[in-house]
Amino acid sequence: MMNTKIQDKAFEALKGKFGYTSSMQTPKVTKVTVTTGVGRVRGDKKRLEVIVDRIRKITGQQPAERRAKKSIAQFKTRTGDLVGYQVTLRGERADDFLKKIIHIVLPRVKDFRGLNASAIDEMGNMSIGLREHTVFPETSDEDARDVFGLAITITTTAKTKDEAESYLRHIGLPLKK
Repeated sequence: MMNTKIQDKAFEALKGKFGYTSSMQTPKVTKVTVTTGVGRVRGDKKRLEVIVDRIRKITGQQPAERRAKKSIAQFKTRTGDLVGYQVTLRGERADDFLKKIIHIVLPRVKDFRGLNASAIDEMGNMSIGLREHTVFPETSDEDARDVFGLAITITTTAKTKDEAESYLRHIGLPLKK
């Protein structure tokens, strides 16, 4: 997934710690998933169009609708109601998006001091939550009235949390010490 130079450097750096004998054992990023919920704006067509347009600009891909699987009275949702949008990036698009996150977006986040390593689950996947989509350069100059948050999930082939943390640190994700 990541370019071969980065993968080779990751193999060299991690082979001693994890006992890799082949570069194919090094973890890889398989996909990056970007999701957002629509919450209160569910009935407002114009706002939904704005959300879809901005996600399309941010990811370079048309988002897919996500609908409720169950009716939940407390959330006032019925089966089949629109609850959010999702984009799954793979291959070169995922690489480009990760580079944009690392080098452009995270440095623009207010009071950013690194990502928590606790955001990595036991299967080696990392979830990042952004409160405002305006940290992306594609949307920063637009009307700040319709601000929404994003959840970004980085899926890797790492077998353990420790392996994933070491790999993500090595590819440049700014994790706290």
